[in-house]
Amino acid sequence: MRHPTSNTQHATYDIRDTSKPAFTLVELLVALAITAILLTAIAVAFNASVINYRENENIFKAINGARQALFRITGQLRVATGVDPNSPENECAMITAGGDDITYRYDDTEKVLYLITNPDTTNDDYVLCRNVEAMTFTKNFTPEGDVRSVQIVIDVASGGVVKKIAAAAVVRRTLD
Repeated sequence: MRHPTSNTQHATYDIRDTSKPAFTLVELLVALAITAILLTAIAVAFNASVINYRENENIFKAINGARQALFRITGQLRVATGVDPNSPENECAMITAGGDDITYRYDDTEKVLYLITNPDTTNDDYVLCRNVEAMTFTKNFTPEGDVRSVQIVIDVASGGVVKKIAAAAVVRRTLD
């Protein structure tokens, strides 16, 4: 800043002090706009990541439930004392090694796999697996007509993703 001089009638002042560089208002607004764009892009990417995580978590839970159900069914089939050869493809009825009369039944209207304790009608049916799109129990027979083995295929779905899980079990009683 200059000081008034005595040679002129009016004092002149230099309003800008150029010795100190600074941002102008326009430069600050441009920087603010760029920062807002970057933060918006980061928020969109984070939101997409959270949505993807939830979808993966849901399909993981559906697959894990189906695997646990298959593990239970195949374990009981292997040691079963009898498997009903006349049960439909969506059911597998058996007498377990402990003598219990049970049925695994897939309900295609509810998309649920149930464990039914047959002689006890006072118990509710147990839900083993939800989000089941399709399920079949394919039975192979001995020459005598007994069930030798059962192939089980489960299609589970979550969020538009369908995964197929399969297992098989040989009824050990028929190996003699």
